[in-house]
Amino acid sequence: MWASSARIYAVALKEIKQLSRDRVTFAMIVMIPLVQLILFGYAINTDARHIPAGVVDYTQNQTSRALILAIEATQAVNFQHHYYSPQEATDAIIHGDIKAVLILPHDLERRIALRSNRLTQDSAHLLNEPIGQWLVDGSDTLIAATVRSLRTMPLNDVTQSALPQTPVTFEVVQWFNPEQRSVVNIVPGLLAIILTMTMILFTSAAIVREREQGNMEFLINTPIRPFELMLGKITPYVFAGLIQVSIILLVGHLLFSVPIRGGLLSLFGAALLFIFASLTLGLVISTIAKTQLQAMQLTVFILLPSILLSGFMFPYQAMPEPAQWIAEGLPATHFIRMVRAIVLREAELISLEQDALWLIGFTLIGLLVASFRFKKRLD
Repeated sequence: MWASSARIYAVALKEIKQLSRDRVTFAMIVMIPLVQLILFGYAINTDARHIPAGVVDYTQNQTSRALILAIEATQAVNFQHHYYSPQEATDAIIHGDIKAVLILPHDLERRIALRSNRLTQDSAHLLNEPIGQWLVDGSDTLIAATVRSLRTMPLNDVTQSALPQTPVTFEVVQWFNPEQRSVVNIVPGLLAIILTMTMILFTSAAIVREREQGNMEFLINTPIRPFELMLGKITPYVFAGLIQVSIILLVGHLLFSVPIRGGLLSLFGAALLFIFASLTLGLVISTIAKTQLQAMQLTVFILLPSILLSGFMFPYQAMPEPAQWIAEGLPATHFIRMVRAIVLREAELISLEQDALWLIGFTLIGLLVASFRFKKRLD
């Protein structure tokens, strides 16, 4: 019994010493729970606030301005843009500049006045006439639900008098997902998460695997340059990523009736940019990790924020600003915006140039960093 305990103690002591020398694994033990708890504790919020919105104000008077201020006071939306026509606002929703637009009609004051006067029974039905209309991007069901909560907003703050509460204050028109099916929003986002997991995992062990299999000696003796090696490593996985994109979209369309409104050329172009960005991120991890286990640990460290901070599960607008800054550094955040815009809102890749240029820049910088960190030697 004592001999067995001594042997167990010796093995445990050896494992502790080995773990203490493995700086990456030791850091992951401490950093993963600490960072994830602090980060996600602040970031995870299903209540969307300060949703970027626009307004088309045909009234342009004190009443409409008071109404806009009253709506902003709810902190549900933030009116960032004013448009001259519903078509102009519609284009902004398609391009992803805003998530909703409020349209105030020419006869806004008349509609409000109807609610403050005592109407006869014959004209009482006019109380149900909405005073304005919301157009909302229904591709994100949580954001759409927040805007829909404003449809019965009371008008006391606007008229400075008590008004009878009516069933509908604003008409809400939900675009791109009128059935309010969450799967329509989830499947395009799931495409980004699956690609993040597989692409980074494939390449994060690329250099480490060469060391562990004893192939580094062959690479050292070849005239290949580090940049050429990095490109050669990721090229086969590009085609694997495109195959995954095709499978996910096809199955999502056939099984869950997820519409594909945008052009396939724009869709696969955006996917290609994201695949390159994810693969280069995996290469950078591969140059940091010493073992394949470390590579997997670092992949998980990237994957969890990509799931929770990219807008896949929780509204981007619901996160505090520090969490949004972190989210902006993740390739998945930019790709989810692009794929949802193309698949659900029929946007073109050229209209999503900010996210596209970010992914291109991330790929180039990642390749340079991985090439710089890779040394053709065994130590």
